[in-house]
Amino acid sequence: MALKTYGPMAVDWENRIDFDRLRRERLARAKALLARSEMGALLCFDMNNVRYLTATHIGTWAQDKVSRFSLLPQNDEPILWDFGSAARHHQQNCPWLGERSRPGIPLLRGAMSPEMGRAENVARKIKIELENRGLHKEPLGIDVVEPPILFALQKEGIKIVDGQQLMSDARVIKTQDEISLLNHSAMMVDAAYDELYRAMKPGMSENQAVGLASKVLYDLGSEYVEAVNAISGERCNPHPHVFSDRVLRPGDPVYYDILHSYMGYRTCYYRCFTIGYASHAMIDAYKRCREYLDAAISLVQPGRTTAEIASVWPKAEEFGFPDEEAAFALQFGHGIGLAIWEKPVISRMVSLEHSHEIKPGMVFALETFWPSTDGWSAARIEEEIVVTETGHEVITRFPADQLMVAGAHYFTVNGPLSTTRENEAPPSRRVKEMVAASAKVEGVAATD
Repeated sequence: MALKTYGPMAVDWENRIDFDRLRRERLARAKALLARSEMGALLCFDMNNVRYLTATHIGTWAQDKVSRFSLLPQNDEPILWDFGSAARHHQQNCPWLGERSRPGIPLLRGAMSPEMGRAENVARKIKIELENRGLHKEPLGIDVVEPPILFALQKEGIKIVDGQQLMSDARVIKTQDEISLLNHSAMMVDAAYDELYRAMKPGMSENQAVGLASKVLYDLGSEYVEAVNAISGERCNPHPHVFSDRVLRPGDPVYYDILHSYMGYRTCYYRCFTIGYASHAMIDAYKRCREYLDAAISLVQPGRTTAEIASVWPKAEEFGFPDEEAAFALQFGHGIGLAIWEKPVISRMVSLEHSHEIKPGMVFALETFWPSTDGWSAARIEEEIVVTETGHEVITRFPADQLMVAGAHYFTVNGPLSTTRENEAPPSRRVKEMVAASAKVEGVAATD
């Protein structure tokens, strides 16, 4: 394996993840793209972008609040506005920021009402920094923003442009340390799947499986279990994308998607199982699902395109959907990093006409889905892939080349129960003879 897997500690006897280098190289990518843009500065409210620029984090409770913001001016260092005590903590513990960490509170997603003047306060803070650098007449790029702040900035005479694409482009090629963190994050999910595989049995509920996976991840150092989609039985088709309290039964298909964050770096990692045994229809669906995934993986190498990958996947109409939008995210690829969905996006909906070249340093997930002929079960598998200089490396290691059967411990008087069987066994020759004899003796036959 080209990629190394380290422990979570820093040590003096081995060169591991270099966080100083991580901070420098991420910021340098954003600065380089900003220097080539029309923008005088970049204003970020998206917490992943704020972390990318400032290497700060205050807990996942703030992930959806749009209440921390950072300004990156041309030819200068980023300024961060944060919750007051957090701003002081950064001053004391983040020497790469120092006094550029400041208190600043916007609208808390509307909890601060307009008359409180928070939008205007934010706009003035930004304008002062731009004026001090002679950038107030240049376009200001913004990633995401609450409308009152947007309007307040415009009222200050600042021209607003889209800054989200710049940050997306900065994040598409991962640094050496980002790749190491993504590999470490995937390793933790390997462990979660091993625990799930050992624990799954009839009577276990989907939400119990979610709890078990979450505990393993937090015990290993996860900072954020974003989701554990647990889907079983007849819930597998169509895919609902959310777990429930449904209880596992013998013969059930079950698939999971585990999304969590280690040092900010995410996973999107599906695995599919059956409980006790699998039907022929489910085995066939899994084989088809795996073939589509393997065909896509085989195309991952520098110089190829996202269109080439999408082209090997089935059309939406081939698996029960009217068009590609209706089937979106079932045959799917997406970049992965500080967010679970980054560039490049790979889908028949967009990639055939808007293709992107695959480049070394990209890290993305490829996921496929295939419904069974029984009309209710389905297979779902996903792998995370690092694009190398000469090809690729898969970093999701829990076995998935064949359908895994969990809880296969049933024994009959004739030995172990086969792990390939139907929920309703076909009648034996003796049973057929009994039915025929009974019909002859009683003079009865099947009727409409």
